[in-house]
Amino acid sequence: MSAELISANHAAALATILAARANRTARGFGSGVYPITPQTESIERICEETFEKGHVVRVESEHSAMAVCMGFSLGGLRAFTASSSNGLAYMAENVFAAAFYRLPIVMMAVNRTLGPPWNIWVDHGDTLALRDAGWIQLYCEDNQEVADSVLAAFRIAEDRRVLLPAMVCQDAFILSHTMMMTDLPPQAEVDAFLPPLDLPHRVTARPLVVGGLDPPRETEVHRRQHQEAMNAVFEVHEEVRGEFKRVFGRELPPAIVPYRLDDAETIFVSMGTTAATVRQVVDAARARGEKVGSLRIRMFRPFPEALLRAAFAGRKRIAVLDRDLSPGLGGIVFSEVRGLADPGALVQNYMIGLGGGDVRAEHIERILADVRARERAGAPEFVEVGG
Repeated sequence: MSAELISANHAAALATILAARANRTARGFGSGVYPITPQTESIERICEETFEKGHVVRVESEHSAMAVCMGFSLGGLRAFTASSSNGLAYMAENVFAAAFYRLPIVMMAVNRTLGPPWNIWVDHGDTLALRDAGWIQLYCEDNQEVADSVLAAFRIAEDRRVLLPAMVCQDAFILSHTMMMTDLPPQAEVDAFLPPLDLPHRVTARPLVVGGLDPPRETEVHRRQHQEAMNAVFEVHEEVRGEFKRVFGRELPPAIVPYRLDDAETIFVSMGTTAATVRQVVDAARARGEKVGSLRIRMFRPFPEALLRAAFAGRKRIAVLDRDLSPGLGGIVFSEVRGLADPGALVQNYMIGLGGGDVRAEHIERILADVRARERAGAPEFVEVGG
């Protein structure tokens, strides 16, 4: 294991390069790439690499980048790309297609605000807009988790019980361009962790129809199979966590990450880097004698409903922090978790850090004071943080 001072963009790229080489005894590696701030330096690093068995194709658009990845994956290669914001929106047709083809492509998505007006800072709305596309979605808190999640995502996606694409999501600039010491495993350990890909439905010399016309009955069967594959992710994810620790000696975070929840009456729910700031406020509240905890959602798809319902049991107040907005509804995370609390629990939504505003402990303290003072939940609240 070697520790390097790198950005999360480079952490994702270097993990991908290790995963690519781990498939050199099989069909190799393929990637379609197109730049967009703030993920560009990740694919630039991949483009610098010379692969013993692999191809990186520089294309003219994000739509084409995913199309190239689908072609590589249908050929049985391990495939990767990266995108962000409006690039993801332009790629959307093929994002759905990759999942419906049941292709285990891994994509690093750097969460950035959709425009116009143009904004290059963090907002989770770009990937959450694709929550129904049939991809596994993992949201990371730091650079180490980005590197580890890329490796784990290939292992989960390529499992025959799953065979679905996976997004590894990270916050723009807070992670993508921030450098921290990150452990990267040697190639031999990655080889031991990631078996060569043997895609059962890859294209061969034998004639095969891919993406033909489905009558209603066949479509029903395929959608049910897609759901069954998503349901299998939870078990596979836990197995991968165990194997990850055995090979690399480091814990991979679970689907939901609790913090000081044991006797908590009031809890925060968040995703991504916001959770680190929330933990500071939880510690300060605990020092004051307040029963406060936090829960970070790491896996948003498949949605960990049973785990969240169990974690919410007995909580009196739940503050859901969304770094996104579904206009006319409120927070996307809130919309999915609000029905899982105990009857009578107060579940309040707060939109915070939209467009990349700097979320600080003082803002979370303000939310804590608000949710504790409430007798009932109200309309979604916008918390202005500036920055």
